[in-house]
Amino acid sequence: MPKQIIAAGGLVTNPQGQILWIFRRGFWDLPKGKLDEGETIQTCALREVQEETGINNLQLHELLKFTNHIYFDKYLQEEVVKRTYWFHMTIATAQNGIPQTTEDIEKIEWHSLATAKHCLMQSYPTILEVIEAYRLKINEVH
Repeated sequence: MPKQIIAAGGLVTNPQGQILWIFRRGFWDLPKGKLDEGETIQTCALREVQEETGINNLQLHELLKFTNHIYFDKYLQEEVVKRTYWFHMTIATAQNGIPQTTEDIEKIEWHSLATAKHCLMQSYPTILEVIEAYRLKINEVH
């Protein structure tokens, strides 16, 4: 049984309903990171989004879903399962953000679901699951 790593992140939307995307290591992704000892999953999600994007005054909303993905951790030298808890977050005023280059984040972009096709085509299967969970959530509201 592989070691499990817990992480959390966010699908952030701005007042125009656009989603915050980060570009890292050749893929469009959503900001996330590993849980620190003694930290709640919600605190981790907010901290990681803020660290990776420079976006401030995030409002945490509901858990959209959790995803699992298996990869080889070069530091641990073993296969691990990363379980990521994804929350919907919003900001009240538009912000551009600042990519955390120490985490290999090259750029940050805001896109509506309609204009995010290039992001969706160059993303991970787990991110597509999160986007679909968000799409279902907003369809329930309307």
